[in-house]
Amino acid sequence: MSDTVASLRHQIGSAEELESVVRTMKAMAASSIGQYENAVHSLDDYYRTVQLGLAACFREDKSLDVRPAIKQKKQTAIAAIVFGSDQGLVGQFNEAMVEYAVDKMEKLPGKKIVWAVGLRIHSRLAETPLQPIANFTLPNSINAITPLVGEILIELEAKREQGLIEQVYLFHNRPKTGSIYTPASQQLLPLDETWLRNLAEISWPTQNLPEVINSREQTLRALVREYLFVTLFRACAESLASENASRLSAMQRAEKNIDELQEDLNRTFHRLRQSGIDEELFDVISGFEAQR
Repeated sequence: MSDTVASLRHQIGSAEELESVVRTMKAMAASSIGQYENAVHSLDDYYRTVQLGLAACFREDKSLDVRPAIKQKKQTAIAAIVFGSDQGLVGQFNEAMVEYAVDKMEKLPGKKIVWAVGLRIHSRLAETPLQPIANFTLPNSINAITPLVGEILIELEAKREQGLIEQVYLFHNRPKTGSIYTPASQQLLPLDETWLRNLAEISWPTQNLPEVINSREQTLRALVREYLFVTLFRACAESLASENASRLSAMQRAEKNIDELQEDLNRTFHRLRQSGIDEELFDVISGFEAQR
């Protein structure tokens, strides 16, 4: 009996320690969600400004071409950048993203080149036909996103100059209300006619039409670089916000399960302890009656 009670006391202590860890991770996830969501919201105005600048450039000169020449080979591959997580305890975050990316990429013809952002998503993709050729380290803060975006852009430019890729797609989870997120994808490159048509549909917010000074081509290329940077930055920030939302949801479920486990352990502990006390009292009474 004493061994059982001691074992239960140890399990209750372990559950309390685990609950403390879960609460800490829950608080960190909740704090990180706000950080990344604020970054996404702050990018919206800048993204809109870049779009307006691009629309102004094309409005003045529709003959401008932002598509750099690449060395043509027999067949170029379709590239995909898939954002996931480095750490676990995120529920089905990576699994759902892999399933979504595989389904979308299988519908596109030709060879595929995939970059994974995050160790967990890399290992999941390695079990599918979309074998990643490399893995980027996932940022752990807002300030670390900028270097990551720079690395991705350098890698994409190198592959484009070699004539290996032309189309590039982004796959990431996008946060919704509360702790809900949904898989999303978008075409990053090439900047084709569809992209130009969408820019042409943007109306200037005032009656005073803009004018591009100095070299329109240089201004356009600078705006395109900003467009690619902001698009990748926002995709990464949205993925990190979704990851922490998924972790928060997982920690809430874990906290609920731990509370239920603690209730069961405490109930069993008190029952066994009371049973032990009753047995001791019975022995004392029996001994007293025997002496009488």
